[in-house]
Amino acid sequence: MKIFISADIEGTAGIQSWDETERTHADHTEFRELMTAEVLAACEGAQAAGATEIVIKDAHDSGRNLILERMPSCARIIRGWSGHPDAMMFGADESFDAALYTGYHSKAGVEDNPLAHTSTLRISRLILNGETASEFTLNALCAARYGLRSVFLAGDEGICADARALVPGIVTVETLKGVGASTISLAPAAVRIAIREGVEKALGDTMQMAPPVIPESVEITIEFSNPVDAYRASWYPGVRRDGPRAVAFSSDNFFEVLRAYRFMKS
Repeated sequence: MKIFISADIEGTAGIQSWDETERTHADHTEFRELMTAEVLAACEGAQAAGATEIVIKDAHDSGRNLILERMPSCARIIRGWSGHPDAMMFGADESFDAALYTGYHSKAGVEDNPLAHTSTLRISRLILNGETASEFTLNALCAARYGLRSVFLAGDEGICADARALVPGIVTVETLKGVGASTISLAPAAVRIAIREGVEKALGDTMQMAPPVIPESVEITIEFSNPVDAYRASWYPGVRRDGPRAVAFSSDNFFEVLRAYRFMKS
């Protein structure tokens, strides 16, 4: 069994501050450890379910967060950013059996996590076919392009609810919830146990579930916080302005949507 893991940090158990997410800040050391431990727990669950090959995309910020020496010998780790439109899912393809997500967080525009955002803090809201979308929305549909099932997600309460709505049957582990600028978190040790058990269950029980259906036509709208960003993004071919702070792009090819998004948000 071959498994793909996309690993983020803002949904890691215990996290609360942007300082804890930034590689150059002293607080990052602790949460780099916790992020790594959650990924390792997912790997252990996958191996218990029969995985023999695991590819991990370090998908937070610099892409240089995971402590490599703690990864299992069957793993390959993708660090940094290639520039490919698959972004947080770069490295996935038709050869994988399932996709797992750790450390995931709520989308921009909601109050479920004080670190909620979508791709960049310059985006105030991302809309996909009229519905506010998260990074997981894009990534699960990206996986579906390859016929890849999204079977497990660990992250804050809000993104777990969104994942269950988009992918019925997905196994989730809720790590924390936000209340204003604070977070209420499970103990990291308890979360690691739940991740390990949840991944093993997901890979054993839900492997027959179908990937989410990619709509025949997709319209993506980015609402920026600053009109300057919307003006710059409007120069991508096929993009149209949608008010002073927003741009939109439509296609019946989801890869073209991902490609446009990759450049529009840059």
